[in-house]
Amino acid sequence: MAATNCPTGNQKKILILSYSFSGQTSGLLRQIQGALIEAGHQVHKERITPCRPLKFPTGSIISCLKMMVTTFLRFRVPIQELSPICQQSFDLVLLAGPTWSYNPSGPILALIDRDGPSLFKGQVVLPVISCRGYWRVHLFGLTRMLQRCGASIPNSMVFSHPHKEPWRTIGVFLKISGKSPERWPLLRRYYSHFGHSREQQEEACRFGSLLGQALRQGQPLSTIDFATSLAIF
Repeated sequence: MAATNCPTGNQKKILILSYSFSGQTSGLLRQIQGALIEAGHQVHKERITPCRPLKFPTGSIISCLKMMVTTFLRFRVPIQELSPICQQSFDLVLLAGPTWSYNPSGPILALIDRDGPSLFKGQVVLPVISCRGYWRVHLFGLTRMLQRCGASIPNSMVFSHPHKEPWRTIGVFLKISGKSPERWPLLRRYYSHFGHSREQQEEACRFGSLLGQALRQGQPLSTIDFATSLAIF
């Protein structure tokens, strides 16, 4: 699918590989993907799907605590096979997912373990991270893993939830547990909603436009400023 405002010779082939636990990553990617298509590029989006669906919210504080322990220990979550199109060569791969206890999510870790060299060797990969706030260890570890697979990582997009600590951590923990902290009188003053804001969705769209333009003009992706105050709090 390609728009008509980009000459065919400038059209790039882009793969978006994504896992979204709560839907926050998917929301950002809709904006990015739409902007890339509007810029005239060919985009294939592939969901990384666990073999056994993961429940959001988990349903209880105990189950949320168990999940935090397993994710901190980098437990892998087995995933279904990707479609054959993902094994093709792309001009750019966006690998998108949430931060789980300072780490990439279990499904993305499983993907890299199983398919990393065949998917990413010789590819330009741009990590896209949706997180509560602690993303630096995630990005460092993910970059190292992708580089070991033979990928080039020129830049990254990071979006953190727009609330101050400690309310952000408290709110996310309660939300994943199945509570509604944004409705609690003592919390809603400091934690008004779960996830990314409308302004961040608009920023994701702008990032997609910047990325699409850079690809069209042959601009190095490392020169794009994705570390804005709207994206990272």
